[in-house]
Amino acid sequence: MTTGQASVLGDVGALTAGAGSAVTSAGAPGRRHPRARRPRWERWGERGIEGVVYLCGISAVIFVFGIFFFVFREGAPLLLAGFDPWEFFTSPDWYPTSVVNVRFGAAALILGTLSVTVMAMAMAIPLGLGAAIYVSEFCTGRLKETLKVVIELLAAIPSVVWGFIGLSVMNPVIQRVFNVPVGLNAFNGAILIALMALPIMVSISEDALKAVPDTYREAALAMGATRWQTVWRVLLPAAKNGLLAAVLLGVGRAVGETMGALMATGHAINIPRSLFDPVRTLTATIAAELGEASAGSPHYRVLFLIGVLLFGMTFLVNLIADLVIRGVRRQ
Repeated sequence: MTTGQASVLGDVGALTAGAGSAVTSAGAPGRRHPRARRPRWERWGERGIEGVVYLCGISAVIFVFGIFFFVFREGAPLLLAGFDPWEFFTSPDWYPTSVVNVRFGAAALILGTLSVTVMAMAMAIPLGLGAAIYVSEFCTGRLKETLKVVIELLAAIPSVVWGFIGLSVMNPVIQRVFNVPVGLNAFNGAILIALMALPIMVSISEDALKAVPDTYREAALAMGATRWQTVWRVLLPAAKNGLLAAVLLGVGRAVGETMGALMATGHAINIPRSLFDPVRTLTATIAAELGEASAGSPHYRVLFLIGVLLFGMTFLVNLIADLVIRGVRRQ
């Protein structure tokens, strides 16, 4: 190695060492400044807000269990006083105020409730899903806004007004059209309950369809699918969870409806054998008889047991729906 080459290598080494020392000094962390402590009232305020939010989150569960506890507490003493569950579920004889032979058979009431609910859902589900699909995918402009307002106005009509409609309007219409002696029957109540359940089903179904990303629609149209094929093959499968929730809320509305069922179904205790038989529902029985039952009597207790039965029916519907949704998600 010559003297010139050694001097050049020395200069390069010096430059490299200087650059390394500069990087090291630049990358060295600076001194951290201590964080300023927040005031105590601010910390306690945040904890209080967190507690309120947590309480609001669990309040629904607390209210549900509280309602169930109250209803079951009022009906539980009858279970310990010789109550016959077999007679309650299988006998159509409902004579809670009989002096000689008291009978608490709720089979006719249960079948009346199920018949009205099933017929109402058979009418409400196609109409509700069809209306939601039309409003969400095919209707535009002023007509869309008008239809949404009309559907929301249906939800604002009180149930007692629907009962008057069934009593004074639908009753003679059913008598003339179907040539039946009585227009206050299960079919009349099912029509009214279907109309009452329709607004909530349409609103939730429309929200579920709107939640489907637009890329799904664009991809289907790009592949040559028609709008109806897009709805049937793409949108409905993608929104099935929300649509199922809408149907379940409609079922809950139908099962829990009171005044419409009380005024339009004929309020007769018998097992329905046709669409035009008068029936009585569980909720109508509670509404009609609870005010006349003396507090603490067996009649009073059995009406609360009917409330427990309604609670169990609603819980069973929700449980089945949850299992169905989980099965669909696994697929």
